[in-house]
Amino acid sequence: MPKILVPCDGSDNALRAVRHAASLAKLIQGTEIELLNVQDPVLLRDHVTRSALEIERMQADEAGRVLHPARRVLEAERIPYQVRRRSGTPASEIAQQVHESHCDAVVMGTRGLGPVASLMIGSVAMRVIHLVDVPVTLIK
Repeated sequence: MPKILVPCDGSDNALRAVRHAASLAKLIQGTEIELLNVQDPVLLRDHVTRSALEIERMQADEAGRVLHPARRVLEAERIPYQVRRRSGTPASEIAQQVHESHCDAVVMGTRGLGPVASLMIGSVAMRVIHLVDVPVTLIK
């Protein structure tokens, strides 16, 4: 069964990526979508002031909020999907999820940075392309 990883950050471009992945899943019978939300690592001060359970709950709530529109799209299209959540550097975590879940492709949105901005700060999408060995489709 083919599996497509779709990283979601709550942006319009990420939601467009979900829609594109859904259209691919309709074309290729049996395709499964894996939605991924990568959150920033928890700051040390949060570890001091909150319990591990509180931090886990906060991250789960945030992932649920971010992924809700994507889930609605896939449910409306009756596309099977799984939800994943990770914490860390987005490109590295996306690549790790591709490896761990044995994904066959990545479909992800881009923020549409211009060439100078991309060159100076790099982009998550460009880093993912270099870190994974599966096809990556970028949606603007």
